[in-house]
Amino acid sequence: MKAAVVLMAYGSPERQSDVPAYYSDIRGGRPIAPENLADLVERYRRLGIEDSSPLNAITEQTRAALEDELEMPVFTGMKHWTPRIADAAEVALQSGAEEIVGLVLAPHYSALSIAGYREQLERALGGRATLRFVESWHDEPGFVELLADRVRGTDAHVVFTAHSLPARILELGDPYREQLLKTSRLVADASGVSDWSFSFQSESPTGEPWLGPDILDHLESLRGQGVERVLVCPVGFVSDHLEIRWDLDVEAQEKAAELGMQLERIDMPNADPTFVRTLAGIVRRALAVPSPA
Repeated sequence: MKAAVVLMAYGSPERQSDVPAYYSDIRGGRPIAPENLADLVERYRRLGIEDSSPLNAITEQTRAALEDELEMPVFTGMKHWTPRIADAAEVALQSGAEEIVGLVLAPHYSALSIAGYREQLERALGGRATLRFVESWHDEPGFVELLADRVRGTDAHVVFTAHSLPARILELGDPYREQLLKTSRLVADASGVSDWSFSFQSESPTGEPWLGPDILDHLESLRGQGVERVLVCPVGFVSDHLEIRWDLDVEAQEKAAELGMQLERIDMPNADPTFVRTLAGIVRRALAVPSPA
């Protein structure tokens, strides 16, 4: 059967003027506090994102490289921006694909994140093709080794980070936090790093408790323990998202400077050839799964 890949990502506004519509899409029609929108617009402005998004360009580079590696069609679908997941699914079907691998550029599963991608893709396909959806790839050996290479040999304290989610997911038995900690342990073991910890970042102002500790609070705690140098390894992200370029490169850097600490972070996988080969291996394995009876 002819196969194709729908490579999914959260999405990013293409230019600063798109931010209000983008934020509205994320909020799903819920009211937006004017100060929160103004803050988001200001973040994009300070990062110099006026006319084009570097994240969207990175996603396209990853898509194109994965298509070349697999020698099969790969289509990008965004959860909160264009091209939409539904658009990617339709183009994949029009290409003649009978099997479609759904792969999200996020390694760890949560019902509040990955399940939403699957729901959108399944709805768009409407049973017109066999779906091979990759639920999680948090312990993928190639991914673990790629991150291990980036922290191996450091004498700084390594802090693994990921996007926080509402704490209520723990009551539901969501595997998100445990998968993140497993990835962190695997990377630490593979790299020989023993001096490490984990924290969350990028909590949203929703008025409910979120998973912690937050990276800014965690830096204060580490400084209190005498830590002076930190290397951040964002295991929950694979590209230079706003959460990387702002939350880590601006906010965490400012916090570290305030505390008299030195903070660096690893280079993100982005469209690194090693990372693309890892994604290709995940796709090939998904296609090797027998069709359901």
